Amino acid sequence: MKYLLTDEETTRLRFKNVDRADYGDWFPFFTNPQTNLYWNDERIDAQVECTKWYDKQQWRYENNMGGMNTLIEKQSNKLIGHCGLLVQLVDDITELEIGYSLLPEFWNRGYATEAAQKCRDFAFRNNFAESLISIISLKNIPSQKVAERNGMKIEKRTRYHNNDAFIYRLTKEEFNKTLNL
Repeated sequence: MKYLLTDEETTRLRFKNVDRADYGDWFPFFTNPQTNLYWNDERIDAQVECTKWYDKQQWRYENNMGGMNTLIEKQSNKLIGHCGLLVQLVDDITELEIGYSLLPEFWNRGYATEAAQKCRDFAFRNNFAESLISIISLKNIPSQKVAERNGMKIEKRTRYHNNDAFIYRLTKEEFNKTLNL
């Protein structure tokens, strides 16, 4: 479970492992049509989809494929979303992705950027990869802006799980240049 940011913190957020005890707090993500605006993903039943999401995180943890971390807002102690480092296969290449999803009531507050930057720093500090990506729908401008604030640039356009997506990338070398290392 080397990719997990267990017990890491930012100014406003605390990271913890995904726990099924949080199911009720995360379930509204699967019932809100706004959360599925940009990704062609059929949601037939919210309970089934939420259960599958938790199962997938557990599978990732058990198979050293990274995984999402639950994001807790320190001030309210509420679950606001998830962010993490995910091992992904993109165009037949194994990549390390920074992924993020927030409950809509916490959008546009800078939380996704804050969490993504923490993941970026954690991954490079621990030498997990020479570059990091984010896989973002062509239509998802808010997530594209998060990737750009994270220092990433569009590398290419591709198909990923039946979706047209941009692959945003930041190399460790580019990151170190911003730190003057």
